[in-house]
Amino acid sequence: MIKESEIKKLLKHVLRDKFANHNPEPCSMPFHTRLLGKDRLALYSFIHSLNTNFGTTIFEPIALILSQSNFMSSKKQYSTPKIISEKAQRVIQNIIDELSSANILPNKINEIEKIREVCRSGTMREIRTTKVDLMLETNNELYLIDLKTAKPNIGEFKGFKRTLLEWVAVILANNPNKNIHTLIAIPYNPYAPNPYARWTIRGMLDLDEELKVAEEFWDFIGGQNTYNELLNCFEEVGVEMRDEIDNYFKKFNLIS
Repeated sequence: MIKESEIKKLLKHVLRDKFANHNPEPCSMPFHTRLLGKDRLALYSFIHSLNTNFGTTIFEPIALILSQSNFMSSKKQYSTPKIISEKAQRVIQNIIDELSSANILPNKINEIEKIREVCRSGTMREIRTTKVDLMLETNNELYLIDLKTAKPNIGEFKGFKRTLLEWVAVILANNPNKNIHTLIAIPYNPYAPNPYARWTIRGMLDLDEELKVAEEFWDFIGGQNTYNELLNCFEEVGVEMRDEIDNYFKKFNLIS
């Protein structure tokens, strides 16, 4: 069972904080306003604003709450070590080049071992690494997870791949024997009920080792059926707060 009361409390806090602090950007849209009404335009603005930081204000904290029962250690916005070997950088660039030209298929297990072989070889350099959205650790394994929006731009996946490989390199430079996994998580499937369009990123990511979408991600974090329980939790909060939500948007119809 998920920590329902804790998750509901978080969701209600986020919505109430947004109600208290959200100020729609001043924008005169006379045709839209007369056609749709101020309350509907306010709803659109609110959803857009909420969606821009949904990952950091809702998905990351919920993932952290769920992971605490199933992992030895978990943190959000985790800072990795910043030292990487020069030879590991070369290996990473070679992997990216070969994948980009379709000379090889992604194979994360092999890629990690190639980096492990040179993780302390050559000059050690300091680099600026991207913060990890979610770090999970068991006794034997370390998971570094990058949460992405439901429909990332396909052109961005080359950068995502580099980030995942650099995380491997800086962790192994610090501990060459570490059993590490780095992956992209997408909290929900925008194509549902159809499968996620994985073919679009097959050439850059190892889909078995580097990608978890919707149920795969949430059930991995919280255990079997977590995804469905989480959806129910969101729905229940929506029902419980319906009057508050309706009252917030009704006030926009009163504004001349």
